[in-house]
Amino acid sequence: MSRIAYYRVSASEQSIESQRLALAGGFDKEFQDEGVSGAVPAAERAGFAQLLAYVREGDSIHVYAVDRLGRDALDVQQVVRDLMKRGIAIEIHGLGRIAAGVGELILAVLAQIADMERKRIRDRTEAGRAVARELLATTGKTQHGKLSLGRPAAANADEVKEWRKANSASIAETAKHFGISIATVNRYCRN
Repeated sequence: MSRIAYYRVSASEQSIESQRLALAGGFDKEFQDEGVSGAVPAAERAGFAQLLAYVREGDSIHVYAVDRLGRDALDVQQVVRDLMKRGIAIEIHGLGRIAAGVGELILAVLAQIADMERKRIRDRTEAGRAVARELLATTGKTQHGKLSLGRPAAANADEVKEWRKANSASIAETAKHFGISIATVNRYCRN
C-alpha cells in the first residue's frame, strides 16, 4: 500500500510547494502537473496519467483540494468513482477520505463548486477582454495602459519591413538590427 501525492497548478508562475507543505510529506511517490488547467480532463494530464498507470489497489492518493483533481465536476466525480472501484482511496486535505455514499455526495458538491469557479473565471476573463477592447477602440489603450490586446509589439512592424527591404537584409540581420527575435521578424514580414 503506497501513499501517493498529486499536485496541480494551472499557471506556470505558480508553484506546487505550498500544496506539498500543506500535505506534510511522507509519500512513497509524488506526481504533478504544472501549468495545466483543471479544465483539462484528469486522464489527459501527463502527471495524472502517470499516476493512474502507477496506482494499485490498496494505495491512497492525497490531494490538497478537490479543484486540484480538476475543475470539471463530471470529470472529477468519474475519476474518483473509477479509483474507488479499483480499491484506491482518495484523501483530500482538510476533508479526509472520500468514501462511498456521503463522501461521494460531499465530493459532488465540492466538484460542482470547482466547476462553477472555473466558469466564473472564464466569464471574468472575457468581461475584462471586452472592457479592454472597448477602451482600446475609444482611447487607444487598455485599462492597463497597453496599446494592444495580447502580446506587446516588439517593434513597429512597418519599420521592420521597410528597413529590411531598403537594406536587402536577411531575417537574421534584421532581427539583430532591431534587437528582436527571428520569429518576430518572420511574423512581421510575411504580412
